[in-house]
Amino acid sequence: MAFQHPAERKNEGEPARFEKLAELASNFTSSAVFSLLCVALVGGLVAVHVAGLSTEWQHLAGDAIAAVSLLLLALLKNSERRAEHAIQRKLDAIAASLLEQQEGKQSEAHEDLASVIRMEERT
Repeated sequence: MAFQHPAERKNEGEPARFEKLAELASNFTSSAVFSLLCVALVGGLVAVHVAGLSTEWQHLAGDAIAAVSLLLLALLKNSERRAEHAIQRKLDAIAASLLEQQEGKQSEAHEDLASVIRMEERT
């Protein structure tokens, strides 16, 4: 287990399995199908309460909503950290490129800037 920021791991090539899974999950949770699933889950919770079913059913419905909420929170935090890191890398590359341009030389910073401009397409 690593306590390093996920975006700081040197993983320039193929994204790791977790990043792929997080991206697929992010795409699914932003779809209309997932929204309908959430509405159905909340509707089921309301139906369980209105029908006056046993406490076990009410706990099951509540636990399902809590589990979905926890997973969405983890997914949101992962997406936020990846986006934050991508923005910071782009800002650093722009600053280094501008500094090189001001000093009258062009080398590594321009190449780094070109590589981070489309960074989000690789993840």
